[in-house]
Amino acid sequence: MTHSGTVLVTGGAGFIGSALVRHLVLQRRQPVADVDLLTYAGNLESLAEAREDPLHHFHWVDIAEGAAVRAVFEREQPAAVMHLAAESHVDRSIDAPGDFVRTNVTGTFTLLSEATRYWKALPKDRAAAFRFLHVSTDEVYGALGEGGRFTEATAYRPSSPYSASKAGSDHLVRAWGHTYGLPILVTNCSNNYGPCQFPEKLIPLNILKALAGASMPVYGKGENVRDWLHVDDHVAALLLVLEQGRLGETYLVGGGGERTNLEVVRMIADLVDELAPPLGGGRKRRDLITFVPDRPGHDFRYAIDSTRLRTELGWKPEQSFESGLRHTVRWYLENRSWWERVQSGAYRGERLGLGAGAST
Repeated sequence: MTHSGTVLVTGGAGFIGSALVRHLVLQRRQPVADVDLLTYAGNLESLAEAREDPLHHFHWVDIAEGAAVRAVFEREQPAAVMHLAAESHVDRSIDAPGDFVRTNVTGTFTLLSEATRYWKALPKDRAAAFRFLHVSTDEVYGALGEGGRFTEATAYRPSSPYSASKAGSDHLVRAWGHTYGLPILVTNCSNNYGPCQFPEKLIPLNILKALAGASMPVYGKGENVRDWLHVDDHVAALLLVLEQGRLGETYLVGGGGERTNLEVVRMIADLVDELAPPLGGGRKRRDLITFVPDRPGHDFRYAIDSTRLRTELGWKPEQSFESGLRHTVRWYLENRSWWERVQSGAYRGERLGLGAGAST
């Protein structure tokens, strides 16, 4: 099944959302209703040429505001919803957990309520084709030890305010499917990376630190492991699930790119040495790596078993971690104007997640 009508994308000016919007508008030539509040991580410039394309309809809306969300449904009459809007950074959730509960839990509840109202009023053929795809994270499953991988059957054990709020949103989506019959799908993905990622995350932060010749921070001993997924591979998976996934099911999306944080930062240092002007004095950028105190409750390891997605829907990542990281470093080197404007705003690379706002 291919959705030919308008796709309502929440969080469409964010990192993953903007990659999805660019693909839908510029490659598929599909109309998109883009809903975003444009908080610190939302950036219309990330939409590139899609921003001014007549197929792109932008709505500056808080998903926790029911009347505003309802107005978007009534105006755009979407054929599907792809829900990506979320507060997504663990360190920020430690400092300001209330923001995460509002957006990720209350916002998802509001969106589900309005989507259900809209869907129930659709003609039978359009109601049968309608889909609500909720995009979530592997962090809802907690941490792994040295072995094993998350599967769709793994029990939830969230350990940060961020992952707890995403777990809550996952449960709400499944409950709306079970209780009200809303045609839902859920995906849980591993750590994404790629162009247009807000530079508080590990990879873009360290690319920019390496370029500047500044300290490249690594939490603890750098032994924490993540399973890295290029954002364009994630977008391809999301569209496959939307169009071919079994209703009510969950699909895990992993890039098969397990690396320790220290390995990732060393790879970044080497790539920037190769692709950018050298540091003075014969120094290498690996010399910039600095170990800093670990974040509270830092999960040791995440890894995803995406067998269901690969076998049922035929998905596989196009990028290896090596090729994807090289592509990403090149993008940041070639798009200085994008990240300089981002850095001129509220976030300038300062350390987050020390718990200063945990009482809020």
